[in-house]
Amino acid sequence: MAERSFKKEVEALRRGAGEELRCEGILGVTKALLQSGVAYVGGYQGAPISHLMDVLGDAQDILEELDVHFESSGSEATAAAMLAASVNYPLRGAVTWKSTAGTNVASDALANLASSGVTGGALVIVGEDYGEGSSIMQERSHAFAMKSQIWLLDPRPNLPMITDMVETGFDLSEASNTPVMLELRIRACHLHGSFVAKDNRRPKMTVRQAKASPTRDTSRVVLPPFNFLHEKEKIEARLPAAIQFIKERQLNEFFDGDVGDIGLIMQGGLYNTVIRALNVLGLADSFGNCRLPIYVMNVTYPYIDEEILRFCADKKAVLMIEEGQPEYIEQAISHILRRAELPTKLYGKDILPIYGEYQGDVIKTAMEKFIVTVAPSVLEGLSQSAAQKKTSGETQVLNIYEPAVETKSVESIAVTLLEGEIPPRPAGFCVGCPERPIFSAVKQVQQAIGDIHMSCDIGCHLFSILPPFDLGNTTMGYGLGAAGGSAFNVPSERRNISVMGDGGFWHNGLTSSISNAVFNQSDDVVMIVDNNYSAATGGQDIMSSRVELDNRSTQHSIEKAVKGVGVTWVRQVDTYDVATMKKTLHEAMTSPQPGPKVIIAQNECMLNKQRREKPLVRDKIKSGKRLVRERFFVDADTCTGDHACIRLSGCPSLTVKENPNPLKSDPVAWVDNECVGCGLCGENAHTAVLCPSFARTDIIFNPTRRDRFIGGIRQAVIGFLQNRIDRRLEKYAL
Repeated sequence: MAERSFKKEVEALRRGAGEELRCEGILGVTKALLQSGVAYVGGYQGAPISHLMDVLGDAQDILEELDVHFESSGSEATAAAMLAASVNYPLRGAVTWKSTAGTNVASDALANLASSGVTGGALVIVGEDYGEGSSIMQERSHAFAMKSQIWLLDPRPNLPMITDMVETGFDLSEASNTPVMLELRIRACHLHGSFVAKDNRRPKMTVRQAKASPTRDTSRVVLPPFNFLHEKEKIEARLPAAIQFIKERQLNEFFDGDVGDIGLIMQGGLYNTVIRALNVLGLADSFGNCRLPIYVMNVTYPYIDEEILRFCADKKAVLMIEEGQPEYIEQAISHILRRAELPTKLYGKDILPIYGEYQGDVIKTAMEKFIVTVAPSVLEGLSQSAAQKKTSGETQVLNIYEPAVETKSVESIAVTLLEGEIPPRPAGFCVGCPERPIFSAVKQVQQAIGDIHMSCDIGCHLFSILPPFDLGNTTMGYGLGAAGGSAFNVPSERRNISVMGDGGFWHNGLTSSISNAVFNQSDDVVMIVDNNYSAATGGQDIMSSRVELDNRSTQHSIEKAVKGVGVTWVRQVDTYDVATMKKTLHEAMTSPQPGPKVIIAQNECMLNKQRREKPLVRDKIKSGKRLVRERFFVDADTCTGDHACIRLSGCPSLTVKENPNPLKSDPVAWVDNECVGCGLCGENAHTAVLCPSFARTDIIFNPTRRDRFIGGIRQAVIGFLQNRIDRRLEKYAL
C-alpha cells in the first residue's frame, strides 16, 4: 500500500498525439517512457523518485496493453541487472532508483553494463537527493557517470524539456551503445506543468519476442580479452558517437544576452533557480529573458569541448554554477580553457559555496558578487528605485535590487521569526508508530543491564538514534544493520543489538546480515522490525506484506526465511506489548544458546493503517453505525510532573500543559487529540513502574440504547461517589 493511489491520474497516460497533458513531473516521465517505445521497466523506490514506481504499479493495465513488462525490483542491483536485456537485443529498457544510495547498490551491475555496452536504449532515471532535505549521504551521481563512462543528462526543470530528454536519452543510448543516466532533482520530480503528448508506442521488439529468439554475442561479455577491448571501444567509438549526437541534436542550450563579455555556465537542473535569482537582481524577467549569456548543460557528461570554447571565446569571465563537491565540471572546463590557451577567467567555487544545495538566496548572493567583481557597470542604475514603472501602458517592471540598503537573508529572517514560536524537536516516529515501543523496551533493558552498542539500519527505526531514545551508534546501508555490527563478534559480557526493517531485510539483509551472522557464528542480537511494508520509502508492499496482490507474491514469512538460513533462536513479538518485548529482549541478551538471536518485532505501520482506516471510520460514523474509538488520557491529579513517560516514548501526541493544581509548579503530562489509541504510554507506565496516571477511555460514536443505558448508570454511580467525596471535603474544610 503506497502513500497514495495514482489510479485516477494514470488514465491521462492514454492521451494521444497533439493533446495537452497537464500533470506532475513523475507522471510526465512515465508518459515519456510509453511514448519512447520502452519494452521493460524496473526499479526500487526511494525519495524523490518513489512515486515513479507507484505510478507504474497503478498503470499496470496500460503497460500490459502495450506489452511493456514491469517489475518492482528487489533492490537497485536487481533493477540495474535487468538492463542486461538491452545488451544483446534491441530492447529499450528503463530503471529507476534513489540517487547515490541506489547507485552504490547497483554499482556492480552498472559497471558491467557500461563495459558490455548496449544494443537497445538503456535509461537509468536517478532521483538526485542532494541538499538539506536529503536523508542520505551527501554525494552526487556525477562521479559514477564519469567513472564508468555513462552519459549523464540533467535537464532544465520544465515538463516539455524533461519529457523530451527521456525520449532523447534512449536515442543517445542507442547511437553510442552506452547506458544513459537521467538525473532529476526533487523539484523536477514534483513540478507541475504541461506538454503536448504523443501517441504511446508499442516496443519495436517486445521482451516476449526477444525471449523466443535467443541471441548471444560473446564479445559483449565482460571476460578477457573482451573487457580490455570494451575500454578501447568506450574511448574510440562510443564517446565520439555520443559527442556527435549531442552536438547534432543541440541538447545543450545557448541563451544570448546583451552583456556579451561575461557569461554563465550551469547544470541544467539549476536553470530555474538561477533565472529567479537574476530576476530578483533585475537582470532577467519571469519568462527567462536574461541580460547575461547562458550556456545550459542539459548533458553534464560527457563535456562538449567545442561548445564550451565557443561560448567562452569572446568573454573575459564566466561563472560555472555547479552544485555540490568536488567541482568536477569546473575542473574540466578549466582544463579545456587552459589547453586551448583561452584567456577567459573562470569563476566557480571561489564565489559559490563549496558544498550544500544551491537555493535561490545562495545563487543571488554569488551572482551579485560575480558581477560586482567582473562587470560592476551592469548593476549601475538598478538601485535607483525599488519599483520602476514603464509608461504608455507597458508592463510594470518590479526591481527589488537595492544594494545600498543592508538586508537580511530570507533564511535569517525565517529563523528569527520561528525561534520564539516553535520549540526545537528532533525528527521522530509518527504518532502511534509500532517502532516506538521497541525502543522504549530497549531503553528499559539498557537501564537494567548497562549501555548497549546498537548497529542501526536505513529506515524509520533510524530515528531511535535521536532523543528521547538516544540509542544507536552507526548506520551503514539498507539491510546492513547486523553487518555493521559484525566487527564486534567477539566474546563479551554484554551482547550487541542490531536493527533492520522488513524492507531492508528483503533488500539486502537476509544475505548480507543474517546469513553472515549464521556463517560466522555471531552471538549477538538482531531485531527485525516487521511493519508489513517498506514504510520508509512510501509504504510499498514487500515479500512479507499481509495483503494479497494480483501481480505479486506476498505473505512470505520472515521467521521461515531466517530459520531457512540457519538461525535457531527466533522469537516473534507484538511491538505494542512492551512487557513481552522487554522480557524477550532480556532473554536474548542473556540466553546461553549459541548463535545469533533474532527477534521479529511485528505490527503494522500506523501511517498506512490510518490511511486505510480513516476513510472507513468517517463513512461508518456518517452512515450512523456504532463505532468505538479508544483514547488515552492523563489524570492531572495523579501525574507527578517528572515526565519520565515522555522520555520513554517521545510520542508527539504526549505533551505537557499547565498544572491545574495551584500548589504544584511543574506542568503535567497531557495527551492531545492526535492520539490514535496505540496504548504505548500506558504500557510504558506499567512496565517501567511510573506513576499510575494514565487511563483509557472508550469514545462511542452513534451509541445504541444499551450504550446509553449503561452510560447513564455509570454517570449516576460516579456522580454519587463524587458527591460523597465533595461532602467529606466540605466537612474537613469547616
